[in-house]
Amino acid sequence: MAFNQNIKDFNRVVEIIQVLGKYRLEEVIFIFQLRSMVPKERKIRWGKGEGRFNKYTTWERIRMAFEELGPAFVKLGQVLSNRHDILPIELVNEFEKLQSSVAPFPSEKAKNIVESEAGKSISELFISFEVHPLASASIGQVHRATLKSGEQVVVKVQRPGIQRMIERDLSVLKRSARLAQNTLEKNFGITNAMDFILEFEKTMQKELRYSIEARNIQQFRDFYKDYVNFYIPNVFKALSSDKVLVTEYMRGCKITDVDTMRSWGLQPEKIAEQGMDIYMTQMFEYGYFHADPHPGNIIIQQDGTIGLIDFGMVGKLMKNDKYAFAEVLIAMANQDAASMGRNLRQLATHDEITNRKAYELDLNEIIEEYSTLNVSEINIAELAMALQQIIYKYKMQVPGSLFLLLRAMAILEGIGKTIHPTFNTYEYIKPYGKKLLKEKFSKENITNELLFRLNQFDYFLRNFPIDVQEITRNIRKGKLNVKIDHHGYEPVTDKLNRGLNRMMLTMIIVGLLLASAIVMTVPRGKTAATESGMPYLSIGGFILAAFLSMLLWWSSWRSTK
Repeated sequence: MAFNQNIKDFNRVVEIIQVLGKYRLEEVIFIFQLRSMVPKERKIRWGKGEGRFNKYTTWERIRMAFEELGPAFVKLGQVLSNRHDILPIELVNEFEKLQSSVAPFPSEKAKNIVESEAGKSISELFISFEVHPLASASIGQVHRATLKSGEQVVVKVQRPGIQRMIERDLSVLKRSARLAQNTLEKNFGITNAMDFILEFEKTMQKELRYSIEARNIQQFRDFYKDYVNFYIPNVFKALSSDKVLVTEYMRGCKITDVDTMRSWGLQPEKIAEQGMDIYMTQMFEYGYFHADPHPGNIIIQQDGTIGLIDFGMVGKLMKNDKYAFAEVLIAMANQDAASMGRNLRQLATHDEITNRKAYELDLNEIIEEYSTLNVSEINIAELAMALQQIIYKYKMQVPGSLFLLLRAMAILEGIGKTIHPTFNTYEYIKPYGKKLLKEKFSKENITNELLFRLNQFDYFLRNFPIDVQEITRNIRKGKLNVKIDHHGYEPVTDKLNRGLNRMMLTMIIVGLLLASAIVMTVPRGKTAATESGMPYLSIGGFILAAFLSMLLWWSSWRSTK
């Protein structure tokens, strides 16, 4: 099985190299140490600068290559479009253009999957099942159907073989990240490439399990069961599985369809305001929000009810992260760069801020730019972009949900301004920020925080004597180990290792030559020899020394290349 997997991985690597070469991305091939698999004639063509894609920027060509490489790479690009902390803004902008829409697969295959998962025939499950899908994406496609009970539903069916394809590509991505880790860290400052791929693997595993989306839907329904003007479609768990998701069909129009809303007697401006209130509640009260609010996922019903569909991507913010983000916005409003910087760092698990003054000056530039604007002129999308550039510049590792939140806010602002010309997102954020601060400093929250700190202190007092005893016991037994990590010396140690290996090989070659020459001085009859009198041992030694000399020369020549 492992051998077959390696063969599949190798074939896929060859495909990836061909696509990267087609889009003139030889630098990516070199970064991931795949150069040895590129034919010599191909390298010559690259050197001459041939190719019809030269007119595109590197970032555009990377996005085009991802589109051609299939679902796993499209999804990877979409996830990376939310990671301004590790990618340049130009590449993020290109990845935001990636679309999951692909040609649908045959409806017969979709029916077979539904029947296999449910253990019943289509005719036993539905009165009708529409042949032509409503939509088709890289992971699956959606068909409209009618249950035996008469309820209108949509059936999301996973694309055949998609799980095997994604597992294969994830295997290749993990190996590539492992090979390129040092290069990415040294040349691009990306210190957590492998961690990101492993996190992406978790994301894809969740997205390939529709049962997780079903749980997300149910949780949102529980949160908003008492809301009058907001509705989450019901999920039919008995008919759903990891590969099939059956949900209630929602009639209505997209939130950007202003003409239809007006024909129903609705006010688009009021709809925009209600929609923003709903999203602010999700983000800043529950800390659990629908992370893909593009117009196709927000349905307006004829009575003005706002509905959300497609819960494959949701974001979660921890309580302390909500507070820190609120204080970032409030500090900005108060023109306090120091407080803004502290709270932004509080959101991060790691950063590379070596000059705090320079960091605060950069934040102050953002404050000065926006403090001169009227409230109506503030653009949340531009503000989010400015914050993301700071995060990228100082290599701050912040929760992925923060980028989902900023992206969702930018999308919502775009929708709001489309249907409500005077729409101002900032006006809707301010009250929630203040509310979060009141919650943070409420009597109940302070009491809980104090109890938590006391528990931590109690734990420390109880365990400190035990830890000291353990350390002294290990010292007495001579078992105390100190581990020292040297960072930044990897290239030097690699060169030293290669130099030592070549020195040892040289000594072996010299030893073989000396031994072979000494054997030649032994009188005939003492050793087996050819008719010319040269001992076979000498001949073998000289041949082996010559072979090892060629290896040494080839290794030295390759390292210079």
